Amino acid sequence: MRIGFTLPQFGPLAHQPDQVAHFARQIEEQVGGDSLWVGDRLLAPANPTVGYGGGDTIPALFNSILDPFALLTVAATVTERVELGANVLNAPWYPPAMLARSLTTIDLLSAGRLLPGFGVGWSPEEYEATGVPMSERGARLDECLDALEALWTTDPAEYNGKYWKVPSTRSELKPTRKGGPPIYLAGFAPAALRRVARRADGWLPVHRPGTGEFDPEASITTPLNHIRQLAEAEGRDPASIGTVLRVYPVEGVTAEECGDVLARAGREAGTEHAFVDLQCLAESVDHALELAERILARARR
Repeated sequence: MRIGFTLPQFGPLAHQPDQVAHFARQIEEQVGGDSLWVGDRLLAPANPTVGYGGGDTIPALFNSILDPFALLTVAATVTERVELGANVLNAPWYPPAMLARSLTTIDLLSAGRLLPGFGVGWSPEEYEATGVPMSERGARLDECLDALEALWTTDPAEYNGKYWKVPSTRSELKPTRKGGPPIYLAGFAPAALRRVARRADGWLPVHRPGTGEFDPEASITTPLNHIRQLAEAEGRDPASIGTVLRVYPVEGVTAEECGDVLARAGREAGTEHAFVDLQCLAESVDHALELAERILARARR
């Protein structure tokens, strides 16, 4: 199994931006990780309409936020091997032409190591701040994917949708891989799973150690089989749809517990790639590196 970790982006780790490059290099060269990941938070609403993870509040972790595109750029320039993932970029916030420019740049800087993951978010306040109606988020994601495909496969490129438009433009710079980097999508709702089956290269299941027993069958295998059945009905090769498991431990969970989740995911669900969010557990970048070493040792024993 390929195992990765989140870059220092939120909470206490965001207060050490000068350590981002060091963290990325150490994960690749010393720890032996396989990927580095960012998330996409814009606000930490003081009076949230919707809380995080179905709750009523926003974790203090999100009171400090670094930009995902900047962090991926730093990681791209100081590493040579690890894949660089986004979990997830809230695509409806971004005009596709701007998103394509940023992602193409990161992909080329990393020589094709980008793994963009997209979602639609959950915070009404974040949508208010971007000026995008939250009620349009699903349709805007679909159009964004269409526009990215046009920009990454044609020259001149053009897209005319209901929500997004790209006037005909010369588009000579393309991502390293033909057709663009592999796109992963998040979500468990029926519409989200159908979207994965119809047009994604992979799905992003999730488990939060500390919130209940890990059931690889329920969390990964059963929904993935459903996605692959839907993909086959769409005329796609079901085996072409992969997964990257997101492991989000809550405060108080140990590195060893995270490692056990990874080991079970590989053994019982055949998961080939996963990453662990260290930001709820780590007090500093050095502490995050120590936790990463312990997680890998446990998962690969």
